[in-house]
Amino acid sequence: MAGLGVVFSKEFVDSLRERRAVVSALVFGPLLGPVLFAVLTSYAVSLQIDEAAQPIDVPVIAGRGAENLMTHLYRRQIDVDHDRFDDTEALREAVRRGDVDVGLVVAEDFSESLGNGAPARLWLVADTANNSARPSISRLRLALDEYGLIIGVHRLALRGIDPTLAQPVAVLTDDVSTPSGRAILLLGMMTYFLLFSTLLGGTQVAIDTTAGERERGSLEPLLTLAVSRAVLVWGKLGVTFAFMALSLAVCIASFAVAVRFLPLAEIGMTANLTPRVCAGIYVVMLPFAALGAGIMTLVASYTKSFREAQTYTSIAMVVPPLPILLVILNPVQSSALSMLVPSLAQHLLVTDLVKGEGLDSWLLLLSATATVAVGLACALATVRRYGSERVLI
Repeated sequence: MAGLGVVFSKEFVDSLRERRAVVSALVFGPLLGPVLFAVLTSYAVSLQIDEAAQPIDVPVIAGRGAENLMTHLYRRQIDVDHDRFDDTEALREAVRRGDVDVGLVVAEDFSESLGNGAPARLWLVADTANNSARPSISRLRLALDEYGLIIGVHRLALRGIDPTLAQPVAVLTDDVSTPSGRAILLLGMMTYFLLFSTLLGGTQVAIDTTAGERERGSLEPLLTLAVSRAVLVWGKLGVTFAFMALSLAVCIASFAVAVRFLPLAEIGMTANLTPRVCAGIYVVMLPFAALGAGIMTLVASYTKSFREAQTYTSIAMVVPPLPILLVILNPVQSSALSMLVPSLAQHLLVTDLVKGEGLDSWLLLLSATATVAVGLACALATVRRYGSERVLI
């Protein structure tokens, strides 16, 4: 144990002197991810709020004969413009070019059809392939559907028919979600940033203590020290793990601060990142640091130069978080089987924590055991690699 402590101290001090390792562990990964996440999420939420609150302009052709409809649209914050286009073809061309999000064409016999009880025709001119126009299209369509429903109710009432007869089924929604549970819709990718930050925090250390020493020519003298090669490898792994654990802690704290600047309350959400929840997230995620240390050190040990190690560790860094991307396409619930998949297990447990559902100690133990086991297997493979003289070639 004394030898392990000496190796750990030596590698830790050397890593602190390495500017790239410190920047990766304390700045680049743990701070850049939360800041980028907060800026993008804040922009998306603000954009959604603005779109719902701000009026939209809709050019209308032949709308002067449908005053009640125009009044209804105005009350729904839809400003109509009767004078912008003289004919339908000009409106269609403007929508096709993207100059106008959506337009409305009113049939010449609109008022007459309404008076006769016949369907009154309206044409919604839109380019459904234009993603930026979809909010305006949806708002206008919703307002028109609402107007049609109002007219239908009035027609039934004038004929002495109870309007509720046309609604044989009333579908009501009993939303049992909590504000913190709804916030998962936006915070679901937070786990990906945490995993990536954990790996990034120790990758430079793993590279420097393996390929870096080989490139500098200090590996061979290091292997001649009066400590076993296994102790030497475990010391290197320990330093990499320590930097990854530190990076994870900084990243979680950064997220806890960053979400306070998100306008989640305006859309009925709450970010449940209290100190207790953050501590729970750290406990859940810490085993992944052991896995990351094993993988990055193993990959870097097979490279001959710092540049080559950066290339291969960058590729390896993409693989562990992949299950999270897959589960976004096919959502799953926490189960004993899912706990056997590293990164997926952490993602599901962190999601449960943020939603306020607490932790199942059995699932936590199972996920930690499975994740650490993979990291331990990589560590043993690294020990075996250093036991061979080929490590110097």
